[in-house]
Amino acid sequence: MKILLLNTSELSGGAAIAANRLMKSLIDNDIEAKSLVLDKQTDDKNVISIQASFAKRKLAKLYFLWERVIIFVINRFSRQNLFKISIANTGFDVSKHKLVKEADIIHLHWTNQGFLSLKGIKNLMELRKPIVWTLHDMWCFTGGCHYAGDCVNYTENCGNCHFFKNPKKDDNSHVQFSRKKKIYSDALLFPVTCSQWLCCVAEKSALLKNKPLTSIPNPIDTEQFKPCNQIEARQTLGLPKDKKLILFGAANITDNRKGMSLLINVLKQLANNRKISDIELIVFGKTEKNITEKMPMPVHILNYVSNIETLINLYNAADVFVLPSLEDNLPNTVMEALACGLPVAAFQTGGVPEMINHKENGYLAQSGNESELAKGIEYLIDNDNAVFLRINARKKAETCYAPQIIAKRYEELYKSILNNGNER
Repeated sequence: MKILLLNTSELSGGAAIAANRLMKSLIDNDIEAKSLVLDKQTDDKNVISIQASFAKRKLAKLYFLWERVIIFVINRFSRQNLFKISIANTGFDVSKHKLVKEADIIHLHWTNQGFLSLKGIKNLMELRKPIVWTLHDMWCFTGGCHYAGDCVNYTENCGNCHFFKNPKKDDNSHVQFSRKKKIYSDALLFPVTCSQWLCCVAEKSALLKNKPLTSIPNPIDTEQFKPCNQIEARQTLGLPKDKKLILFGAANITDNRKGMSLLINVLKQLANNRKISDIELIVFGKTEKNITEKMPMPVHILNYVSNIETLINLYNAADVFVLPSLEDNLPNTVMEALACGLPVAAFQTGGVPEMINHKENGYLAQSGNESELAKGIEYLIDNDNAVFLRINARKKAETCYAPQIIAKRYEELYKSILNNGNER
């Protein structure tokens, strides 16, 4: 059984990290798996880039830019929603690639921003090979947005998209939705969602409601991400030993969806609840330069962290990880924090409630309730049973997200598809 995973990047972004971890989990469980990507960032021989030539590297940049230019023009030259939608008008045709031809199952992940166009996806599905598609957001079943917010047009027919400056019944979201409907109609498509929440949303969508949906979480290497001595972790990173440390991070914190503006308000609420002279904040990921000026406490800015050991030390150095997102699927950061035994305070949104057991391994606040999230942070950093919270956090990762568990579930799915004539 040969599995080929496709993702735009090897390691950049949450979906890329999840897909890469899955590939390694499958290989460790004796399943032949490789990844085909647009952007390769390591020397892993199991990851192959389609940018084998100078011409293709230039073409990839052109595809990425051209899609954004079209969105920019559609939105009357506004950058406001430039990356909240993908129209998949550009991309490569990989249907004739050697690895695609050899694969028994093609496993799509996140393929936007110049990797696969809708035509490229159509060409893959016309091969009549089973397509497993792990959904890391809502794009697969919408007219182009990655997260629909309060909009439910995808349950019937997209159009009048609020992400466009000039929404119309037959706007680009309607066109893309109609094209997806035709592409998926006879495809051997087996969608997988990373969370039960996204599965429930997908079941209501007009594009996927008749497809055999499955929910399987992403894996986390629990042998790599694990608890270590907090004091030693702080010494390694040069962080204070005598402070309560709040950790917040994402690949791109400037993304409004990640909730940085909410976090500022939450921490100000925390300052109203208790003295904060013993609290400091750690922020990692792409962020604004003046973020320290907006916070009511000292801030340690680490920017984008690519070194895994540094990331593991961060989770172990902190007393709580905070996730102020209002839209999220199954965040890798929460999974990493739990695996390192770090309790999490978050809003009750998306797939997050599936990861956090309230007051057992973290704290769930009502979505958007800043005061309640502040109380949740306070509850976790001042809790007399901090050891209990940390043990439960680690246990959650081991029992739900360990790589051998997730690889086994995917193996069962693959075999079910192949053994039943591609029908489940």
